[in-house]
Amino acid sequence: MPAMKELFALVADLVPLLGTAAGVFLALYGMYWLLLGRRRDLGNERRLPRQLIMLVAMIAGTVAIALALPVSDSTRNQVISLIGLLLSGVIAFSSTTIVSNLMAGLMLHMTKAFRTGDFIRVGDHFGRVAERGLFDTEIQTEQRELVSLANTYLITHPLTVVRSSGTIISANLSLGYDLHHSRIRNLLVAAALDSGLEEPFVQVIELGDYSITYRISGLLTNIKSMITARSNLHKSILDTLHADGVEIVSPSFMNQRRLAQNELIVPTPTVEVRSGDESNPEDILFDKAEQAEQQERARFDLVEEIRKLEAQVKAADGEEKQRLSELAGEKRDQLAELGRPVGEDSADADADAADAAAAITSATRGA
Repeated sequence: MPAMKELFALVADLVPLLGTAAGVFLALYGMYWLLLGRRRDLGNERRLPRQLIMLVAMIAGTVAIALALPVSDSTRNQVISLIGLLLSGVIAFSSTTIVSNLMAGLMLHMTKAFRTGDFIRVGDHFGRVAERGLFDTEIQTEQRELVSLANTYLITHPLTVVRSSGTIISANLSLGYDLHHSRIRNLLVAAALDSGLEEPFVQVIELGDYSITYRISGLLTNIKSMITARSNLHKSILDTLHADGVEIVSPSFMNQRRLAQNELIVPTPTVEVRSGDESNPEDILFDKAEQAEQQERARFDLVEEIRKLEAQVKAADGEEKQRLSELAGEKRDQLAELGRPVGEDSADADADAADAAAAITSATRGA
């Protein structure tokens, strides 16, 4: 009998712990399915807040299980303190672990060093940002390749971001000392203007033993066409200098054939045949980054429109209030549809619409 009583007492002590553990497990599993499990097509940018919620929920669940342990209050406090020390230790020694990438991802989102769709250069990598995740950032290169960079790599290396207001496009070329620099300057400026660049300027980069190195630069306001603008500048330089009779060869240029004394090494211009409208190569090279940027901007614009409509609904009455409410509902449906991948079932779409409406309404009330 005493043994049975002790067994029943032990089971009674373990019931709160087992119940809490089961509840935490079911809650975490349900949250995972709602936030991540049923939406496997989400990009890293949209998965980030959901992953953060899961991380916080896991920590809270661990603390809840510790509070349900059948031990004394002093022992329970020691266990909770141990959990805090372990978390602090993981964060402190996370320079080469997954947690370091997590902290770096949070830092990049807080500092807003760049946005989806921006051109960035870090180390030997250059491209447009396609996705921003919790642990890594994905960029699309000039070869249309997708490269994932760890967030710790981004914060430990110098990061160059192309300004959305415009960037400088440049080209270098070497010409002989027999050509006056003022003539070359006028020709290069004309070539830059003809290629579509604004406010061009010429620099003399180097006075070499056999040639002078010039650099022509100009402002490009449409940064999405950087690749095309650079190619157009090179073609315009060739056409402008050749049309003016300037040879683009080094003074030490040698050929194995005999040339007449006044013969120039200038190619004969040909008529370029074009079939239809030419597409920009950037449309193919950075297609994913472009789509991601457009979706993010459209989503931001819709959120702003919904907030304004919610404010107008509060101030209106009668039929005007009903009309504005219906318009706000249409905008919420557009916001949910914008984030829905092609082929997603209607149940997921309805859930997203409800989430979006709740988020916008709460944000409006908070404002």
